[in-house]
Amino acid sequence: MGAQGSNPYSVGLDKNAANFVALSPLSFLKRTAAVYPDLPGTVYEDRTFTWAQIAERCARFASFLVKRGIQHGDTVSAMLPNIPAMNEIHFAVPMTGAVLNTLNIRLDASAIAFQIDHGAAKVILVDPEFSEVIAEALGRIKGPQPLVIDVDDAAYDGGRRIGSIEYEAALAEGDPSFAGRLPEDEWDAIAMSYTSGTTGNPKGVVTHHRGAYLNAVSNILAGHLGQHPVYLWTLPMFHCNGWCFPWTIAAAAGVNVCLRKVDPAKIFELIPKHGVTHMCGAPIVYNTLINAPGAPKPKAGDRAVTGLIAGAAPPVAVLAGAENIGIRLTHVYGLTETYGPASVCAEQPGWDDLPGDQRAQLKRRQGVAYPLQEAITVLDPETMQEVPRDGETIGEVMFRGNVVMKGYLGNETATMEAFEGGWFHTGDLGVLDKDGYVIIKDRSKDIIISGGENVSSVEVEDVLYKHPAVLFAAVVAKPDPKWGEVPCAFIELKDGASASEADIVAFCREQMPGFKTPKAVVFGLIPKTSTGKIQKFLLRDRVNSAKAISA
Repeated sequence: MGAQGSNPYSVGLDKNAANFVALSPLSFLKRTAAVYPDLPGTVYEDRTFTWAQIAERCARFASFLVKRGIQHGDTVSAMLPNIPAMNEIHFAVPMTGAVLNTLNIRLDASAIAFQIDHGAAKVILVDPEFSEVIAEALGRIKGPQPLVIDVDDAAYDGGRRIGSIEYEAALAEGDPSFAGRLPEDEWDAIAMSYTSGTTGNPKGVVTHHRGAYLNAVSNILAGHLGQHPVYLWTLPMFHCNGWCFPWTIAAAAGVNVCLRKVDPAKIFELIPKHGVTHMCGAPIVYNTLINAPGAPKPKAGDRAVTGLIAGAAPPVAVLAGAENIGIRLTHVYGLTETYGPASVCAEQPGWDDLPGDQRAQLKRRQGVAYPLQEAITVLDPETMQEVPRDGETIGEVMFRGNVVMKGYLGNETATMEAFEGGWFHTGDLGVLDKDGYVIIKDRSKDIIISGGENVSSVEVEDVLYKHPAVLFAAVVAKPDPKWGEVPCAFIELKDGASASEADIVAFCREQMPGFKTPKAVVFGLIPKTSTGKIQKFLLRDRVNSAKAISA
């Protein structure tokens, strides 16, 4: 017997190299390249790379970076579309111990300059399409100039080189036998992504190897990827590191079908050509496909593409419309701070037997925690107690677990506020239904309070999307002298369709109470981010909403 009170399971049973390895997505690449060296891992235009070739290219670029002085804790930035190099640097950069910062390709020079300075980027990779905006940004930065690497793309005609070396030349300088190292601590940073700030500067979300590893596996489980999926890159790889899918596809020994931009005709060509099995995107991406000319009409027996759709509750029309073009959607939800999706509307037996509208209502919930995330729930932010499962009591949606960021770079105050009470506060308002599934009602800033009554912009938008002429819809608060604020709808019509303000209002009145019905309708193009999110702050600004100052 040991000393009184000692735990025998803690004596002589320490971690060592044989029984403990830091969790890192780098292990996925190593294994897949060894087990499936000759299987294709990336397809882009007329180029195909096997997993053995991908691993060698990653080793070469990591070696090149080390030769240029990149070391643990340095930042390497990239302004690239969904091309093979963008996938490769998700492995090559962390192989050096450095941190990958993927830049939003729609940002202006001022925002990019801030991020380069704030993250102290030592290297930046640039696609020719973005050479001018990067050149302007580099002229504005206050810190040292980073090494600029051009990444040429034969599929893009235009732009110019602004760097000192091109990516393929850098690979040629690298050592194919370079042995990338796993992190000494799985808590080490693997990536840093900026939130899309609209008031002041964005925050740098720092994520770690452990979380990236776990969420990559969660994607396989929640998205039903299995082994050897064929994944079409409709989601920007810069966005939350492509929801961790560069690492997911490596873990699943799948194929990355790269796509420079979302082009419905190209997507409909690539799906049958490569046997695409999976894709991801925001509701707006799927809605664009549903309403695109030449959208396919699958035949009986055709295999459906599994699509993950993220964000607030997707309109029922989108869920049903996607099925009509051969895409079966699973709803996931998350934020940059949770590595992208960290919850899923887990489907239950019997849903497929339900009528379409009823099935869609069940599938549009934000759902339950991802397989390797600890928890998602709705709490009263004052008491930090879970709200009743009545589908009515509103609280704040919160996450807890290993798939939550380390924090915000250089901003301890914001980090502490985000983690107050031992949960990550999302800023989204929601309820819990009787099944314990989370349902988002709105962003806290998007709730419209009209005559003392709460109006969910999401609820009104869902009705608007049912109108046959509506392509995109967004609802914001408009100041009103009598009611305080009222719903204002912004509508983007389908090509060739027509509708008047009276038509839209009458349509809504048939399906919802009068106080929820839009009191104004504005027609025209709706501003969107590069990831397909509608920029409501711009719409609020247009109607002089008191909430226009919030992102």
